[in-house]
Amino acid sequence: MPTEVQEETFTLEELLAGLKEVHRLILWNDDVNTFDHVIHCMMKYLDYSEAQAEKIAWKVHNEGKCAVLEGSFTEMEIYRKILQQEGLSVTVE
Repeated sequence: MPTEVQEETFTLEELLAGLKEVHRLILWNDDVNTFDHVIHCMMKYLDYSEAQAEKIAWKVHNEGKCAVLEGSFTEMEIYRKILQQEGLSVTVE
């Protein structure tokens, strides 16, 4: 009796999603930006609520840095450039 093999197919999007490495956008503490400016940027560009943005600002202040977003390298680079134009210290890991 022959063995039956079931073939499984994937879309290109599914394959690429499986290979996608997750990168993080890191916001760093600095002596330049105010709490209000950081909160404003988190709300405007990353769509955080005011309470969430305030929590991020305090974490950055107390711990020196905070991961504020995760995604593909390309996505993180776009947000990094936007936030750097606003004067924030951000890197992609």
